[in-house]
Order: sequence, then structure tokens, then C-alpha cells
Amino acid sequence: MAAQFTPGSIAVPTTQVEIAVSCRNLPDMDFTSKSDPMCVLYIKQFASQEWREVGRTEVVYDNLNPDFVRKFILDYFFEESQKLKFEMYDVDSASTDLRKHDFMGSMECTLGEVVSSVRLKRTLTFRDQNRGSGTIMLSAEELSSCKDEITLQFCGVKLDKKDFFGKSDPFLQISRVNEDGSFIVVHKTEIIKNTLNPTWKQFTLPVRTLCNGDYDRVMEVACFDWNKSGSHELIGSFKTTITELRKGPCEANDYECINPMIKAKKGKSYKHSGIVRLTMCRIEQVSSFVDFIKGGTQVHCTIAIDFTASNGDPRTPTSLHYLNPHQPNLYASITSCW
Repeated sequence: MAAQFTPGSIAVPTTQVEIAVSCRNLPDMDFTSKSDPMCVLYIKQFASQEWREVGRTEVVYDNLNPDFVRKFILDYFFEESQKLKFEMYDVDSASTDLRKHDFMGSMECTLGEVVSSVRLKRTLTFRDQNRGSGTIMLSAEELSSCKDEITLQFCGVKLDKKDFFGKSDPFLQISRVNEDGSFIVVHKTEIIKNTLNPTWKQFTLPVRTLCNGDYDRVMEVACFDWNKSGSHELIGSFKTTITELRKGPCEANDYECINPMIKAKKGKSYKHSGIVRLTMCRIEQVSSFVDFIKGGTQVHCTIAIDFTASNGDPRTPTSLHYLNPHQPNLYASITSCW
């Protein structure tokens, strides 16, 4: 005999997705420099009339074609229409009030449209106007349950000199490959000024940020010479995987930075534009609270009341420990609940 179906007992079809945002040809809102764009995401749930802010990306300074490192993580409900609105702002100050920044354009879609598209590309529009203000590109990927974290450190050796009045100001940009073969930026190191032999600080990232749990998934590491104008100049790049990086510092993890334009110009005489060397790689599993509970961790609740003299004389009404004969104070009320 078949088991009887109980309405409401089936789990809601849901999964976590990560949305990456890039823009191209944004309007230049500044007079003396390029715009400093930031993306703000809003969501309107099913049967709701209000937009709720989900989060904001970092600010990419002096750039009209930003690839934002910070991603948006959302719960995707297959049977619901989850409306999204992306707004772009030119950030002019440290204020969190969006009214103090220049609005650059917006775009509305549904989360289902983003998930079902390999790469959703739409035109940004101004409020109450029907003219374009650049293009926004969105890609979504389901997050894996990988709980590993990776700590990496790199150094550069004899990188190409890019500045006329000094050496290069190098930084690394790490991107992971999408299903369509394109790359999205997932991390940028700090900038080290005026050196051809930099040693960048170690950094720690979730493995799923770099490869979504697939250790053989290709990553691209590009080395750039930073420029104040925002037009950073490529020194060279290379591709690798976590499978290779986990071997640690060795000859296999000394990577030649190749600049395609210089290679095409110089031909066979071109070797590389410097070496980026892995100096440290460590992978650790980060346990969640649920993992600790499943592992037998016992949780105990301890409550203590601090009867200190700093709270004042308990005989005066201003004291937190005031002994009111008609009404117990806050501490006494809490204690009585237990």
C-alpha cells in the first residue's frame, strides 16, 4: 500500500546562487576623472510591493568598465517570481546615503532570468528616461557545499617596467572561468608601489569562491601595473588550478607572465614579462556550527549578573539595582523568569 501524501510536507525547491556583476561603457559623471561606480541590489519577493536592499558591491575607482569582485548570494526559489533591481551609483564620498551619490542607471529583471541565462546582458536606463547609460552583465552559479578555505601568497620576480619615471606598481587580479568560457574577477591583491620584485600579503578565500569546489577548474591570474587614472596596464597573465597550487612552492608553481600583445609584437624573441611565484599555499576545512553539533559538541547556557558598585547605590532610583518595594528591577524580573 502506498504511503499517504501529506500536503505541505515536501521541501521547497531552493538553492543558493552567486551573482557576479560587470558593467561596460558607464557614463562619466566626474569632470576631472572617471566615475567611481558601485552596484546596489534590491529584491522584491513574491506578492510584495516593496524593494528591499540586498547588498552593495565595492567601489571601483576611476573605471567605466568595472568587474566587481564582491558577489551577491541569494536563495533561489524555483516556483517564485523574485524580482531584482540593480542600481549603479558614482560614489562621491564615504557616506552610505545613496542620495549623496550620482545615480548612473538601473535595470530590473527576475532571478529566474539570471539563473537561466549563461550571461544576462541588459542596457541600464536612467530614472523616468528611456535612454541608455551603459551595459550591465550578470552571471549566476549555484554554490557548492565545499567548506574548504585556501590561503595563498605570491611574489613577483623581475616584472616588466611599465612607468617612465619609476618602476611598476604591480597587483594581482584572480579570475575564475564560467561555463561559457568567460572569466569573472574574484579577488585583487593590494598594490605595491615602485617595484619589479613585489611580495604580496597572504590572503584567505573560500575555495568555492575560486573554483566552486572543483579543484581542477581553471583560474586566470593577471598581473597589472596600477595607474591612478584607472587604466591599469597588463604586465602579463597565466592560468592555473588549485590542484596545481596545492603542490606548494616548487618549480611547477613558478609561472611565466605572458603579455599577448608584446608576444605578438616581438615574436620568438619574447620569453615572458616576469615570473609570479607561489610562496605559500594552505587548505583547511572550516567547520560550521552544525558540524560541531553533529560531532557531539554540547552547548550549555550560563547566566551571570554583575552586581558592581559602578551601577550606583541600590537605594537610589537611578541605580540599575534600585530596590523598589512596589516593583522589581530589571535584574530581578529576568531572574524570576528562570
